[in-house]
Amino acid sequence: MENGAAPTAPAVIVAIDGPSGTGKSSTSKAVAAQLGLSYLDTGAQYRAITWWMVTNGIDTDDPHEIAAAAGKPEIVSGTDPAAPTITVDGTDVAGPIRTQEVTAKVSAVSAVPEVRTRITELQRTIAAGAPLGIVVEGRDIGTTVLPDADLKIFLTASAEARAARRSGELKGADVNVTREALIKRDAADSSRKTSPLAKAEDAVEVDTTDLTLEQVIECVVTLVEEKRAGK
Repeated sequence: MENGAAPTAPAVIVAIDGPSGTGKSSTSKAVAAQLGLSYLDTGAQYRAITWWMVTNGIDTDDPHEIAAAAGKPEIVSGTDPAAPTITVDGTDVAGPIRTQEVTAKVSAVSAVPEVRTRITELQRTIAAGAPLGIVVEGRDIGTTVLPDADLKIFLTASAEARAARRSGELKGADVNVTREALIKRDAADSSRKTSPLAKAEDAVEVDTTDLTLEQVIECVVTLVEEKRAGK
């Protein structure tokens, strides 16, 4: 290399999909940070547009009303894995999008094709602009958003393990109630007509039920490094 510069690894696009409570966010952020990649939480974008709909009095039970408003909010995602940010029309919504009200309505809003088209375009633009590559986590990244991703990973875990983790995150939440909510959301996300939650045929499945977060991260980092070495 000229001037003694270190060889730069080729940019790599990593898609990590799977249902809630599989450790997607924690894993994706840690892998991106460890490998110097950008990071995108696509679920936060759907939550952001849902928060905007709720805040602006859009009837989230009316797909036509949601579709008509889908292009209005300006959603900006910061892709630093150490401190990912999200704003809507210039307002920091990282906290507000995690409320129970938004959580309860995000599947219905996400199912509207106009919303998915809008957010998918946003995600593709961000991924294409990541200089060193990016870890993109969601539910339809490997199948719909970035079907040509260099590496696709599908995280799974038992409903019990996922509920226990999610209850831990939701401090004091009832595990059984959380489990029912997760199963209901899985059903909604897997059965929607537009970009359902699904495992891409060429995705590597990682069952996180009996793994610690550190083990999952190690496993994914190894997969990414192997993929990068082969590019």
